[in-house]
Amino acid sequence: MIWSRTCGRDDGPLLVMLHGLGATAEVYADACALLPSRWPGGWLVVDLPGHGRSSWDAPYTFRRHAEGVLSVLPLDREIVVLGHSMGGVVALELATDPRVRGVVAFGVKVSWPPSDVAGAERVAARPVQVLATREEAVGRYLRLAGLSDLVAPDSSSVAPGVVAVDDGCRVAQDPATFGVGVPAMTGLLAGARCPVVLARGEHDAMVSDADLADLVPDPVTLPGLGHNAHVEDPGAVLGLVDRLLAG
Repeated sequence: MIWSRTCGRDDGPLLVMLHGLGATAEVYADACALLPSRWPGGWLVVDLPGHGRSSWDAPYTFRRHAEGVLSVLPLDREIVVLGHSMGGVVALELATDPRVRGVVAFGVKVSWPPSDVAGAERVAARPVQVLATREEAVGRYLRLAGLSDLVAPDSSSVAPGVVAVDDGCRVAQDPATFGVGVPAMTGLLAGARCPVVLARGEHDAMVSDADLADLVPDPVTLPGLGHNAHVEDPGAVLGLVDRLLAG
């Protein structure tokens, strides 16, 4: 089961926003607050499989994540997809669907040296960690999602990232989601049936301008922002969608 929430009008293109590894749909809360005045149709957010309020369903792959998203999309709407990091790869997986009018993928890690692959595999193999207090679980969730310096521990957006269990609390994320694999970016871009914008924050250490320039002729850099640009400046990230549709 994949958790989703749809807001706004039910006509016009539907904006689908996909979070990154370790996060939940709530990372788009501030972006959603801006949408009533700038998006003509409705919007949809999801917790990707193994995250937040969605079921654990290993093994995890980008394609299986995309199939989960497809299961909650309306059959009769045009779709625009905005995806962050891992969610950006899932967005590119969706770019073959005839309903998808365009894709924005930002903060996608495209360079994977063997040490990084091995590190992700080690994390994926770890057992579930139960922590004594909710505060500890919240701290771990924020670290895994890369949000420790951006989101306050008492923010309501944190709630779906942690789960109470009999002997404490744990993060909602299945550790096995770290084994999602390495994205085949060249093949995904070649197979896209719609326009694609690739972007990064200027200070995102996970992906460089050169990485993106090797893939597309016109990557976008968001000045002053880091990996979680949609949390830092949601208006700037929604501007990528404007750029996509204007292009």
